[in-house]
Amino acid sequence: MADSGMTVPPEIPSRPAAQQPPAEQRYTAFRGPNGIRAGWRVLIYLAICAALFFVLLFGIGLVAPRHDLRVTQLTPLGTGIGEGFAFLLAALAALIMARIERRRFGVYGLPARSAFRGDFWTGGLVGFGSISLVLLGIFTLHGFRITGVAMQGNTIPVAAVEWGLAFLLVGLAEEFSFRGYLQYTLTTGMGFWPSAALLSVLFAVAHAWNRGESRPGLISIVGFALLFCLFLERRGTLWLAVGFHTGWDWGQTFFYGVPDSGLPAYYNLFNCSFHGPAWLTGGTVGPEASVFTPIVLAIVALLFAQVSREVRYQADARPAG
Repeated sequence: MADSGMTVPPEIPSRPAAQQPPAEQRYTAFRGPNGIRAGWRVLIYLAICAALFFVLLFGIGLVAPRHDLRVTQLTPLGTGIGEGFAFLLAALAALIMARIERRRFGVYGLPARSAFRGDFWTGGLVGFGSISLVLLGIFTLHGFRITGVAMQGNTIPVAAVEWGLAFLLVGLAEEFSFRGYLQYTLTTGMGFWPSAALLSVLFAVAHAWNRGESRPGLISIVGFALLFCLFLERRGTLWLAVGFHTGWDWGQTFFYGVPDSGLPAYYNLFNCSFHGPAWLTGGTVGPEASVFTPIVLAIVALLFAQVSREVRYQADARPAG
């Protein structure tokens, strides 16, 4: 056949089908970009705490059905049992949440590798020094004096150890309950300091049920909580706060023998007396309600912020792999 002179256009290769973008992930009020939202995780944690509370309480009732568990006086045994129970609840619930979230328990503030090391003992010394400074301030205005020794002989080291262990449990229970799992989880949802402010107010509300507590005392408790949050932010763990908590309470109740949130001292080293207005002495609440307590806490916070400037606390919102 003869060539007509017409040229056939080259075949145009077909374009590959455009890759469809992945369907947009749908977020709900329950699940966000990082899995279960922080608020729901907090509610699950609190529900686990409540369930464990009733289970353990039922078990205690079977063992000692007629035993009166109400605390009528601040004693090493009573304090240790009550606070140990609270810490057990908070820690067990956090362990369960750690399994659910596939995290290490230590990320919630109490890593075992840091237990009872430098931060803890430094905190204990600073806590004891802080309550001593508060009482020194009251003393300079003639509102406080030591009137005598309350115990002698071998009783002193035994009581010192018993109160030390009791207040260690106080520190562990209160710090982990308010600045452990809850602080970590809320930080992933609303940031560190908004979470710290919320939990510090709740910390004071929890103490409002203490017999003899007052408004100035509750203001100081908020100050304690914010100081402990600063310790957590800069050190990355709760051990400094646990040490401070232990040292302050040990000095207040055992060493100086002054009231703690309205509870009179018992099994203490020294006998003391207060004279003057409640704004100075704290009244029946004790030195925690004195005007000197928030002043001393502010001084500690300022000095600590200058010494420890690096922010070490990390809370990862992403689910663990």
